[in-house]
Amino acid sequence: MSKINPVLVAVAALPLALTACSGGSDSGSAPAPTTSSTPTVTPSPTPAPSVTPTPTPAPSVTPTPTSTAPRTAAQLTKALIELKDLPSGFSIETDEDGDDDVKLASKDARCARLVTLMNADALPGSKASAERSFSGGQEGPYIDETLDALGSAQAVTAFQKSLKSAIGSCRTITVTIPDEGSSPVQVREVSAPVAGQNPVAVRLTATGGPLAGLELTMVSTGVSDVVLGLTFVAALPDDVDGATETAVEKATKILGAKTGA
Repeated sequence: MSKINPVLVAVAALPLALTACSGGSDSGSAPAPTTSSTPTVTPSPTPAPSVTPTPTPAPSVTPTPTSTAPRTAAQLTKALIELKDLPSGFSIETDEDGDDDVKLASKDARCARLVTLMNADALPGSKASAERSFSGGQEGPYIDETLDALGSAQAVTAFQKSLKSAIGSCRTITVTIPDEGSSPVQVREVSAPVAGQNPVAVRLTATGGPLAGLELTMVSTGVSDVVLGLTFVAALPDDVDGATETAVEKATKILGAKTGA
């Protein structure tokens, strides 16, 4: 769930709100008779055997994988979904007011990991990141996508497992928005769209207070060495499945598989 603060952006934006042989000659002479001479016979030199030189092998060079270069924010930005990838009616959302004052908390120690992830300004271990938000109108749906490069597929797998564990351990958290107040929010793991590697999804539902009735669905999945996170507000299950599949397909096409990741 990449840089999970985008969830808070969505909340505040409501109407409250991823390398030579040499030849010898043997000359012999016989005594010459008085009446005749025996010609001297010189044996023909033994021809040198044919030797085919053994070519010197070229030094073995292991190409340096181009993927060893770290991901950049610009590369990740190209891999984000755009308006043309979504149904008509969406527009790009900008976060002009910021969400630094919106916080999540819980007195339950089992929720500590999840709360830390959600309140973090950046995904733990992120080398580069990119984000884009969309709105389908005043009533939504709202979609926020984040891509975070962790350097290796192993790091992404570890994060996904950690996130799944954090979600499974927590039941309720509290969301506080300045000038709006606080609301208790139920945490429940739900089936994630089958896209990417080790996908995880969670649904957050405000059960009281000023945000009562608000429901967010968050999806996190791996694309090689990148964590792709999506946050949905006021979205139908088809919206979640469709946008997640589209986002993973685009990120996979643009970023490809990182060699040695």
